Amino acid sequence: MFSSDLIIFIYNIYFLFRFLATGESLTSLHYQFRLGISTVSGIIKDTCHALWEQLHEEFIPLPNRQQWIEISEKFVEVCQFPNCLGAVDGKHIRIIKPQGTGSEFFNYKKYFSIILMAIADAQYRFVAIDVGAYGRSNDSMVFKNSDMGRRVYNGQFDFPPPQPLPGTDAPPMPFVLVGDEAFQMCGNLIKPYSSRGLNQSKRIFNYRLTRARRMVECTFGILVAKWRIFTKPIQLKIETVDEVVKACVVLHNYLLIKEPLNFPDIPEDSELASLENFGMRTNVAVSRMRDSFAEYFCSDAGRVTWQDQMI
Repeated sequence: MFSSDLIIFIYNIYFLFRFLATGESLTSLHYQFRLGISTVSGIIKDTCHALWEQLHEEFIPLPNRQQWIEISEKFVEVCQFPNCLGAVDGKHIRIIKPQGTGSEFFNYKKYFSIILMAIADAQYRFVAIDVGAYGRSNDSMVFKNSDMGRRVYNGQFDFPPPQPLPGTDAPPMPFVLVGDEAFQMCGNLIKPYSSRGLNQSKRIFNYRLTRARRMVECTFGILVAKWRIFTKPIQLKIETVDEVVKACVVLHNYLLIKEPLNFPDIPEDSELASLENFGMRTNVAVSRMRDSFAEYFCSDAGRVTWQDQMI
């Protein structure tokens, strides 16, 4: 016989999955399950919190050096981008305006949102996340103020030491994350060149970086396709929205790890809108590092056969 606690837990899990997978409103669930709306909200928040606490250390752990190396090897295999440890981006998650918050959550797309900032690997899995920043914030500041951003800019992740790019005996190059124009570059994060005055090597670099960066866009697209709660404004308290997002992220990783799938063409667009871009100045040393990647992608050791047709 099952204990009453286990029965309640199974019921709550079923209830939560129904909510996350369909995006039904609290009112709809209230009538279907004959529960009060406050009870429905409490079940969602508590169950999401429990899932995150029980699963995140196994399915979205802080990577060690060996795990970073494995992520890098997968980026070479899938995207032909060496020394890449992940793609970083931020997305707006639409919410109903919280009472008494003014314009804090009102974003440049003219709706209310919180920000999910994430690093993704080449297998469409989340490596690290930060949830809950105000929608009006730009992603550069959100990333820099998040725990994972501070680790990147302060060198606190256990990244592998620099190594030469494949097929070369050139000086070692650092392992990097790739992001879009909104981010500020540092020794472990690079972004595309500005679109003005690009020569061939810079255009090729932008194309190669975009191929790697699309991994995080595809990851967000899969998240939305799997959990339909993200296809409409979420009508919950802000602290509950944060728990919902974290639960969906860890369940996303759980499903991909337990049952790996191939996604040949995942659409990059989704209901989670991209953040506004804000250019940032970069120092000379980091710019030279980016130039070294650009030169490598145009060399015999680093080029791919189709890149000239794609720029």
